[in-house]
Amino acid sequence: MSAATADVLIPLALDTAYSYAVPAGLDLAEGDVVQIPLGPRETVGVVWSLREGASGGNLKRVSAKIADAGMKPPLRRLVDWIARYTLAPKGLALAMALRLPDEGPRTEVARIGVRATGMPPSRATPARAKVLAVAADGAVRGKRALSLEAGVSASVVDGLIDDGVLETVALAPEPVAERPDPDHPHAVLSGPQAEAARALIATLTVPPRDGGPAGEGGVTLLEGVTGSGKTEVYFEAVAEAMRRGVQSLVLMPEIALTAQFLDRFAARFGVRPAAWHSGVGGRRRERIRAGVAAGEIPVVVGARSALFLPFGTLGLIVVDEEHEAAYKQEDGVCYHARDMAVVRAKLENAAVVLASATPSIETRVNAARGRYRRVVMPERFGGRRLPEIQAIDMRRETIPRGRYLSPSLTAAVAETNGRGEQALLFLNRRGYAPLTLCRACGHRYQCPNCSTWLVEHRFRRALVCHHCGHAERRPEACVACGTFDNLTACGPGVERIAEEVAATFPDRRVIVLSSDFPGGAERLRAELQTVAEGGCDIVVGTQLVAKGHNFPHLTLVGVLDADIGLASGDPRAAERTFQLLQQVTGRAGRGEKPGRALVQTYQPEHPVIAALISGDAERFYEEETAAREVAGLPPFGRLAALIVSAAEREAAEAHGRALAQVADPPPGVMVLGPAEAPLALVRGRHRFRLLVKTEREIDIQSYLRDWLARGPKPRGSVRVGIDVDPQSFL
Repeated sequence: MSAATADVLIPLALDTAYSYAVPAGLDLAEGDVVQIPLGPRETVGVVWSLREGASGGNLKRVSAKIADAGMKPPLRRLVDWIARYTLAPKGLALAMALRLPDEGPRTEVARIGVRATGMPPSRATPARAKVLAVAADGAVRGKRALSLEAGVSASVVDGLIDDGVLETVALAPEPVAERPDPDHPHAVLSGPQAEAARALIATLTVPPRDGGPAGEGGVTLLEGVTGSGKTEVYFEAVAEAMRRGVQSLVLMPEIALTAQFLDRFAARFGVRPAAWHSGVGGRRRERIRAGVAAGEIPVVVGARSALFLPFGTLGLIVVDEEHEAAYKQEDGVCYHARDMAVVRAKLENAAVVLASATPSIETRVNAARGRYRRVVMPERFGGRRLPEIQAIDMRRETIPRGRYLSPSLTAAVAETNGRGEQALLFLNRRGYAPLTLCRACGHRYQCPNCSTWLVEHRFRRALVCHHCGHAERRPEACVACGTFDNLTACGPGVERIAEEVAATFPDRRVIVLSSDFPGGAERLRAELQTVAEGGCDIVVGTQLVAKGHNFPHLTLVGVLDADIGLASGDPRAAERTFQLLQQVTGRAGRGEKPGRALVQTYQPEHPVIAALISGDAERFYEEETAAREVAGLPPFGRLAALIVSAAEREAAEAHGRALAQVADPPPGVMVLGPAEAPLALVRGRHRFRLLVKTEREIDIQSYLRDWLARGPKPRGSVRVGIDVDPQSFL
């Protein structure tokens, strides 16, 4: 299509496309990535629309078309949809989907191979003879591979290269991902698994190559108890999508912790899939994007950002652990990847699978109302039993001062280890202690940038803020009164529990799993593998141990401070606590031996704890859903948060009050606030919140746009953030 004017959307905080003249001879189409002048510099953008005829003689010209696959219509429509739904500038939504030329390092380590030249060596040795015997077939091998195959050191190979007996050859870059084999030999599914897999395959919208009928697509909730084999079930849908020639995307809540999942994928398909997350380097990211756009990469496993990859033939999206809060992006464009996956699938005419043992209330209600299909797997694979769960009433237990493991739990751990089995002690609190104070003067150590206490990390000998990252050395003397040896740690974190475990069980092998330990994701992967292989006796961990890991030797789970999340004012507190406890107790008994879980609680009669102990998840969902409906909370109503922040508290409060004065809510809309946020100071910015609550049928986005248009414009350091469907109320 030829046109004189191109409307180009730029990946900046801009809500409109800019018009540029198209030079003669430059063939452009909608979705093309172009280089354009913007002020004194050049930048890139995407042609959002083309118009015949010039819009004026003073338009700047498109500089060049960038050799890129461009953005296909479904992805552009997704950008438009997200911008409308979240009220984010359209340019910011585009930035999530557009690869910028200066995105990260573009270098990639060259791969060098060696092969024999046919020349004799100037000096013969037994080691050199071994190398030449291996290289005699003329094949190109890597230097390390050749030295290992010959059983010699790398210096022998280097000497033969210097002697001219071997020559170096540049090798093609390693493929970003080998092509999975949908028919790779794998374990046979059980009857319930095979039935569930057939139900998922029946939703694929591309007809099979043998000419059978295509499915209707849509969304399917795959709900199965922990250990029921949901992953193997949706793997069959991924395999069938490959046979039909379409691509699949599997979203994971935390891709850096999913080495075990990638191994399971390789066991099913023969190779690991292409992985997409923040740890993938710049040049590799480019190659994955190009392979996805060309349809050469059939399966991608990734974090929420993978949702914006330029798939050429997307036919299936799987959202694993769909209930996880990690799918919600809180900064910039505030979107929920689960919900946007449903939107993208609709735009692509693809099928969606939402998999979870503890689905969100929203997903359960959508299934009950017939918007989503529901496939249920109520039993564990192989007939294994779900763990027996018991409450330990902490009001009746006598625990020595400074200790946190009840005698009942301590005895259970000793008994479990005595049988050669593993125990997991779970506490959803990082560090050593959540508060450090001075016994002499009462001074409490608080973050200078946030209204939160500093968490002591004794392994690092530091006090750390978990919101802004501020860290300082734990002092020997109180900074307020100067007294020595009067600082005390209040409350437990996993490091403190690990210290108690080491004192109680000095001969046991203990691993502490926490996301903020030194070593990052690689250390976590290694430690998770050690646990899975039975290389430890006791695991002490935070919530990352609840994310779908399979520990076959683990038969006991002890939950400490199970009531932590129930004291929150978050309307989703009960749901999240139930999901977390159900998931972590579900780690027990996934192998050949039965498991059990002990839950330390001060509120055994609380509906969440009672439902967990009884195993009656349906009762919990029914009661929680009814309570949401009575209160008009999602999914029966709509919520949006406006977060007003500024460098000065007075400026943030004044702007919040000015917004509230012009709110003018129509019938069916309620505006609450402004009120100081529970976390009133974060990263040096003071925060006030306004909450909008509406009936389900209200177009909350239209109301918000109208309200903000009538309200005062932010000035100075004042910023207004909008979060439609908020997941966090801090």
